[in-house]
Amino acid sequence: MTSPRYRGMRSSEIPEVKQDDGVNVKIIAGEFEGVKGAVTEIYADPEYLDVTIPASGFFETPIKLGYTVFAYVFEGEGIFGNFKLNSMDKVNSVSATRLLIFSDGDIVRAYARDHVRFLLVSGKALNEPIARYGPFVMNTSEEIEQALKDLNHGTFVK
Repeated sequence: MTSPRYRGMRSSEIPEVKQDDGVNVKIIAGEFEGVKGAVTEIYADPEYLDVTIPASGFFETPIKLGYTVFAYVFEGEGIFGNFKLNSMDKVNSVSATRLLIFSDGDIVRAYARDHVRFLLVSGKALNEPIARYGPFVMNTSEEIEQALKDLNHGTFVK
């Protein structure tokens, strides 16, 4: 029940980390290798990375304990999880368009045989009930009903 806000940005405002092995990470929110993202001051302390891994490239980053984390693969194919680079034959790859959900406090590892690009998103677990209806997300169905009444009466935005 916080005041809504919006932060638009141009792609040129998003900082990038280009590693020697060709891995490219755009930091939309959070921090990666000491570089802070463009979006700040969000309660859930999100880390939102756009990761591109070239052929035979490897990416690894720790995730804070108590944070929920997922990766959305939208280009190419990669191998994700807790694996060793010398035992890749027994590992299943994940191709676009798939969503992976990781455990709390995982280290996210990804390898690309050819090339893969994905969004890696994490944030503090809110541990709150969730009720949703269309674009509305609240804690209870009663809050959803009130939001709809406010919208219909022109009192939704305070």
